[in-house]
Amino acid sequence: MTWNWQQKDWPHFRYDAKIVADLERQFYQNSGHLLGTYQHVNKEDKDTLTVALISDEALKTSEIEGEFLDRYSVQSSIRRHLGLTNDTSKILPAEDGIAKVIVDLYRNYEEPLTHEILFTWHRLITQGRRDLEFVGQYRAHGDPMQVISGAVHKPKIHFEAPPSSSIPQEMKTFITWFNESAPSGTHPLPALTRASIAHLYFVCIHPFEDGNGRIGRAIAEKALAQCLSAPSLIALSLTIQKNKKAYYDNLEKANKSNEVSGWLHYFSSTLVQAQQSAQEWVNFLIQKTKLYDQFKDQLNPRQAKALARIFQEGPEGFQGGLSASNYKAITKAPHATVTRDLKDLVEQGIFKQTGTFKSTRYHLVLE
Repeated sequence: MTWNWQQKDWPHFRYDAKIVADLERQFYQNSGHLLGTYQHVNKEDKDTLTVALISDEALKTSEIEGEFLDRYSVQSSIRRHLGLTNDTSKILPAEDGIAKVIVDLYRNYEEPLTHEILFTWHRLITQGRRDLEFVGQYRAHGDPMQVISGAVHKPKIHFEAPPSSSIPQEMKTFITWFNESAPSGTHPLPALTRASIAHLYFVCIHPFEDGNGRIGRAIAEKALAQCLSAPSLIALSLTIQKNKKAYYDNLEKANKSNEVSGWLHYFSSTLVQAQQSAQEWVNFLIQKTKLYDQFKDQLNPRQAKALARIFQEGPEGFQGGLSASNYKAITKAPHATVTRDLKDLVEQGIFKQTGTFKSTRYHLVLE
């Protein structure tokens, strides 16, 4: 097998720009709409949105690699590093590390990419690890860096990265390309094209002993933010995680040739979907404000507490809807009071009821 980095045209990626032209237009158009609606969100909800989106990104980018982190710890760390809380409770190393990377992306996206930034990110995402030989530096193993699956006696090699000896030069070339392809660079590229190629290019070099996927996705988000002149705030890793197989299948196809039109279309489509998830969050928060403005004087303390808890779940709400037992657990109210409260919420038009008896569920009515 001849990998893309072994071919004469590496790393000069070829693609048909027409294949993503509509997606590029859609992305920029959506960005304008997202920014416009974002202005209607109050500061408290803007903070909620920021924490929700970047904590989801931190959790899901780790989950893609099989690492499942504690949501509360990640969100606590993010809120602390954004200056939104004085909480000093102990945060687990892995959760604090990825939170710092995501906050750095949010705050410092305009900075040119450097070896030092990548080394810092690597130290953070491997925080607490004791099984790695090369932390905060490029790998230097003599053995090939391979992505393998299957039985030990009959492994399937999905990809082999360039040898460690060539990594310093590969990364020097990559960083130069990344900075020159920025809007202020000598060879600027459209947002989706740049982010898609940046992710693929970095992952194919695979410069670190571990954590290349997470850093590669961070680089894609940095590329987008620089093109938008604002933090991207998109649900990239959440969108990838929903169909992780397609992500790895497309990566595997793309590492065999430097003609990357197929990869460009896949990853650009994924980025637009991720952007739409962010728009759903903004719309959700605007609807939340409207609901409270309309009904805040008609809610008793139990109903207000239950609504606040439901809104914490975000646009997707409670899985399958809110049950009477959920409401009772949130409010600690007796059964008769629960029944009366829920009936009142339905009559006011705040909840919609579905099902009967034990299958009865309640859903927020939002525009």
